[in-house]
Amino acid sequence: MNIQWYPGHMTKTRRMMEENISLVDIVIELLDARLPFSSKNPEIDNLARNKKRIVILNKVDLADEKKTKEWRAYFEDKGFKVIEVNSITGKGIKDITEVSKELMAEKLERLRLRGRLFTPTRAMIVGIPNVGKSTLINKFVGKALAKTGDKAGVTRGKQWVRVKRDFELLDTPGILWPKFEDQTVGQHLAFIGSIKDELIQSVELALDLIEFLTASYPGILGKTYSVDESEDSIAILNAIAVNCGCLKKGNELDHDKAAFLLLDDFRNARLGKISVENPQDGENNGN
Repeated sequence: MNIQWYPGHMTKTRRMMEENISLVDIVIELLDARLPFSSKNPEIDNLARNKKRIVILNKVDLADEKKTKEWRAYFEDKGFKVIEVNSITGKGIKDITEVSKELMAEKLERLRLRGRLFTPTRAMIVGIPNVGKSTLINKFVGKALAKTGDKAGVTRGKQWVRVKRDFELLDTPGILWPKFEDQTVGQHLAFIGSIKDELIQSVELALDLIEFLTASYPGILGKTYSVDESEDSIAILNAIAVNCGCLKKGNELDHDKAAFLLLDDFRNARLGKISVENPQDGENNGN
């Protein structure tokens, strides 16, 4: 399955980010803790090459805790400040201002000595679609300023958000990059819903997810759906359809319904805390 998604508004977003990067001191990049390599836009490193950097591993409540610690060490080793966040509960969000102050301390002291007693810190927050930026911002500020949704492509325009008197965020729409050179990246992004479901072949994607889960998290599908994991992926999807009542008229199996049921259960951690990638994946792909 060849997955690509780069609608026209993303080109506009990229241009807007390039035009506004000079206005900020810090670039905060939101990644999905379940797949930090695939959810990291390779174009951001070039865009933010002269800026202070913070990596936020978001949705840690959905990810494998052991692998999240490995990813944190991986990014810290590359010189990033790393914060683990659960945007729903607010865990880790307060650390963003503290880390930002730490990064800006030297510059602010220089400005103070020149007589600039008040200089707000400005940060641009970036990330791929459906990574949770709007939810994080709303939790950060304490009220609904950014539009949220569980589908990719909800935020379409930039907006400045004042978090505190001395801290402002430039929110940007979720943006991918023009072409996935490695189709595994597209597959992983489709797993978590960062590619519009209307653009994917749900059954094929569910079969790919079944292959991953039986290999990397054996026992989860058997426990959740009472299926025999020794069977092939098609037989397992058939069994999920039967056991979960995914049927059409005439008792014909509804494979699409079973596929979306599986994907939804995975995306919402009903199968447990699962990470799709290891830090070695990033190294092997030159990230």
